Amino acid sequence: MPAARNGARWLWLSAATLAADRATKYLIETRTGEAYRFVVVPQVVAIVHSRNPGIAFGVFSDSPSRGLEVALICGALAVLALLIWLLVSGRAGGTLSMAGVALMAGGAAGNMLDRLLHGVVTDFIEVRLGHYIWPSFNVADSALFVGAAFLLIELIFFGHQTRAERA
Repeated sequence: MPAARNGARWLWLSAATLAADRATKYLIETRTGEAYRFVVVPQVVAIVHSRNPGIAFGVFSDSPSRGLEVALICGALAVLALLIWLLVSGRAGGTLSMAGVALMAGGAAGNMLDRLLHGVVTDFIEVRLGHYIWPSFNVADSALFVGAAFLLIELIFFGHQTRAERA
Protein backbone atom coordinates (compact mmCIF):
# COMPACT_ATOMS: atom_id res chain seq x y z
CA MET A 1 0.00 0.00 0.00
CA PRO A 2 1.45 3.45 -0.89
CA ALA A 3 2.57 5.57 2.07
CA ALA A 4 -0.02 8.30 1.38
CA ARG A 5 -2.94 5.88 1.49
CA ASN A 6 -1.46 4.20 4.54
CA GLY A 7 -1.37 7.51 6.42
CA ALA A 8 -4.79 8.62 5.18
CA ARG A 9 -6.37 5.57 6.79
CA TRP A 10 -5.71 7.22 10.16
CA LEU A 11 -8.08 10.11 9.39
CA TRP A 12 -10.90 8.07 10.99
CA LEU A 13 -9.16 8.62 14.35
CA SER A 14 -9.06 12.37 13.75
CA ALA A 15 -12.76 12.36 12.85
CA ALA A 16 -13.67 10.22 15.87
CA THR A 17 -11.68 12.53 18.17
CA LEU A 18 -13.42 15.59 16.74
CA ALA A 19 -16.84 13.92 17.11
CA ALA A 20 -16.18 12.89 20.73
CA ASP A 21 -14.89 16.36 21.58
CA ARG A 22 -17.83 18.14 19.99
CA ALA A 23 -20.39 15.76 21.57
CA THR A 24 -19.01 16.19 25.09
CA LYS A 25 -18.75 19.96 24.73
CA TYR A 26 -22.30 20.10 23.38
CA LEU A 27 -23.57 18.22 26.45
CA ILE A 28 -21.78 20.61 28.80
CA GLU A 29 -22.85 23.71 26.85
CA THR A 30 -26.52 22.76 26.62
CA ARG A 31 -27.11 21.05 29.97
CA THR A 32 -25.11 23.11 32.45
CA GLY A 33 -24.47 26.71 33.38
CA GLU A 34 -21.02 28.28 33.55
CA ALA A 35 -20.84 27.85 37.33
CA TYR A 36 -21.64 24.12 37.10
CA ARG A 37 -19.58 21.71 39.19
CA PHE A 38 -20.14 17.99 39.75
CA VAL A 39 -17.64 16.10 41.87
CA VAL A 40 -16.85 12.69 40.37
CA VAL A 41 -14.12 11.64 42.81
CA PRO A 42 -13.83 13.94 45.85
CA GLN A 43 -10.60 15.96 45.89
CA VAL A 44 -9.50 14.37 42.56
CA VAL A 45 -11.86 14.81 39.57
CA ALA A 46 -14.80 17.11 38.91
CA ILE A 47 -16.91 17.96 35.87
CA VAL A 48 -17.11 21.74 35.52
CA HIS A 49 -18.26 24.21 32.89
CA SER A 50 -15.58 26.71 32.04
CA ARG A 51 -14.86 28.84 28.99
CA ASN A 52 -11.26 29.57 28.06
CA PRO A 53 -10.65 32.55 25.74
CA GLY A 54 -6.89 31.94 25.86
CA ILE A 55 -4.72 29.00 24.89
CA ALA A 56 -3.63 25.94 26.85
CA PHE A 57 -3.92 26.26 30.61
CA GLY A 58 -5.57 29.66 30.36
CA VAL A 59 -2.51 31.48 28.96
CA PHE A 60 -3.67 34.81 27.43
CA SER A 61 -7.16 34.43 28.93
CA ASP A 62 -6.86 37.86 30.58
CA SER A 63 -6.37 39.60 27.24
CA PRO A 64 -9.51 38.92 25.22
CA SER A 65 -8.94 40.77 21.97
CA ARG A 66 -10.29 40.12 18.50
CA GLY A 67 -6.71 40.08 17.18
CA LEU A 68 -5.73 37.29 19.55
CA GLU A 69 -8.84 35.30 18.60
CA VAL A 70 -8.02 35.63 14.89
CA ALA A 71 -4.36 34.73 15.52
CA LEU A 72 -5.36 31.62 17.49
CA ILE A 73 -7.75 30.48 14.74
CA CYS A 74 -5.13 31.09 12.01
CA GLY A 75 -2.49 29.28 14.05
CA ALA A 76 -4.81 26.33 14.62
CA LEU A 77 -5.60 26.18 10.89
CA ALA A 78 -1.89 26.13 10.03
CA VAL A 79 -1.15 23.40 12.58
CA LEU A 80 -4.15 21.37 11.44
CA ALA A 81 -3.07 21.63 7.80
CA LEU A 82 0.46 20.50 8.72
CA LEU A 83 -0.81 17.55 10.77
CA ILE A 84 -3.14 16.38 8.01
CA TRP A 85 -0.34 16.75 5.44
CA LEU A 86 2.02 14.69 7.64
CA LEU A 87 -0.64 12.02 7.99
CA VAL A 88 -1.82 11.84 4.38
CA SER A 89 1.71 12.05 2.92
CA GLY A 90 2.82 9.18 5.14
CA ARG A 91 5.55 11.33 6.72
CA ALA A 92 4.21 11.07 10.26
CA GLY A 93 6.44 8.10 11.06
CA GLY A 94 5.52 4.67 12.37
CA THR A 95 2.21 3.39 13.66
CA LEU A 96 2.45 5.10 17.05
CA SER A 97 3.34 8.44 15.44
CA MET A 98 0.52 8.08 12.91
CA ALA A 99 -1.94 7.55 15.75
CA GLY A 100 -0.41 10.49 17.61
CA VAL A 101 -0.66 12.84 14.64
CA ALA A 102 -4.25 11.72 13.99
CA LEU A 103 -5.19 12.41 17.63
CA MET A 104 -3.49 15.80 17.51
CA ALA A 105 -5.31 16.71 14.28
CA GLY A 106 -8.67 15.80 15.83
CA GLY A 107 -7.85 17.76 18.98
CA ALA A 108 -6.68 20.82 17.06
CA ALA A 109 -9.83 20.69 14.93
CA GLY A 110 -12.04 20.40 18.03
CA ASN A 111 -10.63 23.43 19.79
CA MET A 112 -10.50 25.43 16.56
CA LEU A 113 -14.17 24.65 15.90
CA ASP A 114 -15.00 25.88 19.41
CA ARG A 115 -13.23 29.17 18.72
CA LEU A 116 -15.07 29.56 15.42
CA LEU A 117 -18.47 28.78 17.01
CA HIS A 118 -18.09 30.59 20.35
CA GLY A 119 -14.89 32.64 20.33
CA VAL A 120 -13.73 30.58 23.34
CA VAL A 121 -12.98 26.94 24.12
CA THR A 122 -15.28 25.00 26.43
CA ASP A 123 -13.41 23.02 29.10
CA PHE A 124 -15.07 20.65 31.55
CA ILE A 125 -12.66 18.24 33.25
CA GLU A 126 -10.90 19.39 36.40
CA VAL A 127 -8.23 17.30 38.11
CA ARG A 128 -6.65 17.89 41.52
CA LEU A 129 -3.37 16.47 42.75
CA GLY A 130 -3.11 17.27 46.43
CA HIS A 131 -3.46 21.04 46.75
CA TYR A 132 -2.74 21.63 43.08
CA ILE A 133 -5.74 22.14 40.79
CA TRP A 134 -4.89 21.46 37.15
CA PRO A 135 -6.52 23.98 34.78
CA SER A 136 -9.72 22.52 33.33
CA PHE A 137 -9.45 20.77 29.98
CA ASN A 138 -11.52 18.84 27.43
CA VAL A 139 -11.40 15.84 25.08
CA ALA A 140 -9.49 17.82 22.42
CA ASP A 141 -6.83 18.84 24.95
CA SER A 142 -6.53 15.21 26.08
CA ALA A 143 -6.13 14.06 22.47
CA LEU A 144 -3.42 16.68 21.90
CA PHE A 145 -1.56 15.51 25.01
CA VAL A 146 -1.85 11.79 24.25
CA GLY A 147 -0.92 12.37 20.61
CA ALA A 148 2.20 14.31 21.61
CA ALA A 149 3.09 11.55 24.10
CA PHE A 150 2.78 8.94 21.32
CA LEU A 151 5.15 10.98 19.14
CA LEU A 152 7.69 11.30 21.96
CA ILE A 153 7.51 7.60 22.79
CA GLU A 154 8.17 6.67 19.19
CA LEU A 155 11.02 9.18 18.90
CA ILE A 156 12.68 8.08 22.14
CA PHE A 157 12.23 4.33 21.92
CA PHE A 158 11.91 3.63 18.19
CA GLY A 159 13.53 6.64 16.52
CA HIS A 160 16.61 4.70 15.44
CA GLN A 161 14.61 2.06 13.54
CA THR A 162 13.69 2.44 9.90
CA ARG A 163 10.08 2.32 8.80
CA ALA A 164 10.63 -1.16 7.32
CA GLU A 165 11.98 -2.46 10.66
CA ARG A 166 8.94 -1.12 12.51
CA ALA A 167 6.41 -2.73 10.15
